[in-house]
Amino acid sequence: MSSATPLDGVDVVLADLDGVVYKGADAIPYAVESINALAGSRRVGYITNNASRTPASVAEHLSGLGLSVGPEDVVTSPQAAVRLLAGLVPAGSTVLVIGGDGLTSEVAMAGFSVTDSAEERPAAVIQGFAPEVGWTQLAEASFALQEDIPWVATNTDWTIPVARGIAPGNGTLVSAVHTVVGRLPIVAGKPEVAIFEEAVRRFGASKALFLGDRLDTDILGANRAGIESALVLTGVDRAKQVLAADKNSRPTYILDDLRQLNEPYPTTEVSTDARTGDRIVSVGSSAVRLAGNVVSVERAGDRPVDLLRAASSAIWGSGLAIYGLEVAPALYAEG
Repeated sequence: MSSATPLDGVDVVLADLDGVVYKGADAIPYAVESINALAGSRRVGYITNNASRTPASVAEHLSGLGLSVGPEDVVTSPQAAVRLLAGLVPAGSTVLVIGGDGLTSEVAMAGFSVTDSAEERPAAVIQGFAPEVGWTQLAEASFALQEDIPWVATNTDWTIPVARGIAPGNGTLVSAVHTVVGRLPIVAGKPEVAIFEEAVRRFGASKALFLGDRLDTDILGANRAGIESALVLTGVDRAKQVLAADKNSRPTYILDDLRQLNEPYPTTEVSTDARTGDRIVSVGSSAVRLAGNVVSVERAGDRPVDLLRAASSAIWGSGLAIYGLEVAPALYAEG
């Protein structure tokens, strides 16, 4: 058992919001207490692909949950998108904005002229999620992009976690426009590195740890940016997705919830069964057996998260694709 925690040596913790700190309007269990416990010794920043709200509104929401947060602590995909936009079109250009107040306000603050109509012949289109975005707005983007002008998307998350469950994200809206215009946008938010680079620069991080709930955006993006990551199993991705993670989307740490940030992170031990030659991978009191292409439970142990850690290590280290393995259902069953 290691005595090191995921926070050792970390000077800045960067947290995703949806699925990590809150779901809908409500805090995720243990998130607020855990973040407050570490905020006294480390800088905490928040990174979100959510383009529908301003940093001030996000900070107000977080403050209402019991966190000490100002707008300057929130890095949004609209901020990263506008930074990209500034390198693509002249200052003061007219930009068609598809999204909510969080995106519109950032575009306006950067000195661009905001429009919602393709008839004004915009120099670029910038697109982000907002619940009110519908056919009319997507059609305007499609009309504008029939001209060869830049198209920037805040993010392409396929789904977002909300209070009632998992809902369509900005990626579905971007895909609708892509189907019409036949090209893809430049993407600013996770998993692209621009939003991570902005956060590291703003908070002066020498060693950051990113907390996320999605492999395809949070963890992939952190890996691309060279930042250690912790996947928290309180949002979109769970055990089944962890076991199937490709080599670019594997987190440094796997946590049940944010309380485990302050717990010693157990080491992974690998041994060989002298009789069969099978590989045995152990974490804490849990262990899995890799026999050829079969992954089975050797010891369930007393903590399901340790069994998942052992199974993921065995699978990731096997050199085999997940579809070429027979994985015991007990290793990814929920509930």
